[in-house]
This record gives sequence, C-alpha cells and structure tokens, in this order.
Amino acid sequence: MKYLFTIAMLLLAVFTNAQDCTDDAIAFQNELNEQYADADKSPLTQEDFEVFKSLEFYPVDTDFCVTAKLERTPDEKPFAMQTSTSRKPTYVKYGVLHFTLQGKECRLDVFQNVKLSKIKKYKNSLFLPFTDLTSGMDSYGGGRYIDLTIPEGDILVLNFNTAYNPYCAYNHNYSCPVPPQQNDLQVAITAGVKKHDKK
Repeated sequence: MKYLFTIAMLLLAVFTNAQDCTDDAIAFQNELNEQYADADKSPLTQEDFEVFKSLEFYPVDTDFCVTAKLERTPDEKPFAMQTSTSRKPTYVKYGVLHFTLQGKECRLDVFQNVKLSKIKKYKNSLFLPFTDLTSGMDSYGGGRYIDLTIPEGDILVLNFNTAYNPYCAYNHNYSCPVPPQQNDLQVAITAGVKKHDKK
C-alpha cells in the first residue's frame, strides 16, 4: 500500500510539473504577443507592426521543460559580450547549467548583465543565450534567449517553451547579444518562438 502511495505521489508531481510548464508557456506567449502588439513596446518595423496578429510559436511541449543543475562559477571576470553591432555590453558568467535533453547530456553557460545586476529589480536576473539545430532553419539564425532567475539552491527549471528571439530578428536597428560558441546545443529545440518572416 505504501508503495502504491509513493507511485501515486510521483505521478502527481510529474503531472503538476508538466501543468506548471504548460501554464507558464501559455502565459509567456500571451504576454509576448501583447508586448509586440503595443506600439510603445514593440520592436517590429512599422510595416510588420501594421499587419501583426501573433508571433509564431512551436507547439508547447513539456519534453522541453527540464530540471537543470546550476554550477556557480563565482571567480569569473566580467567581459565584453559580442553583439550584432559594435556595442559591447559587460557581462559576467554566473554559472553553468547541466541537464539532459533528448537523451543527451547538455550544458549551457548562463550570464548576468553587470550594469543591470546593480539595479534592485534585476539583481537576481540571469541571461541565457543559445543556438541549436533549428537555428537558421525554423528558428532565428542568430539564436534565442531565455530569461531566468537565480534559484535559492542549485536546481532550476529550464523551460525552452519560453525561448524568444532577440529584437534583431525583427528589426536591424537593434543591437543584440550574440550567443557564445559554447552555448550551441547539438539538439533541435522545437520549442519557443519560431523565426520571423519579414513582410
């Protein structure tokens, strides 16, 4: 009886995590569409904005909601991150995320923007830029981003359904960080925002 109860609790936990992942992804999509439909916030060109209805997303897939272990790297030195322009914002590597996806052991470096980290609102924010096997195919060739929050422990949920394009994917007037080479995943992340077809 105790064994059956344990199994039931595990199944409930899995279902709850999957539901949370789905709910977060749907809320993310709605919020992003609202932002892009707002003339004061949208990065879209005027031509694209006039015909905008919705961004194109991959179907929400809970397989792309993974538990990652955060390995902190406190001795890293700040560096100038490459962008799509000559701008070089200062970032520091905060740590490495270790996780399994599609049967493969993966790792991604995660960063903090030094300037933003001094602002109370963003002091716990982490920046995760990456490319994968969909980059330049179904998703934007310049890679995608995920926003994260520093966890209290060393475990966090990495929801690729919330991966979004840099503003440069919509408008070349922006300057966007370029995902570092070590953050090129050798798996196809068919989750999050797809590439933008310009009008």
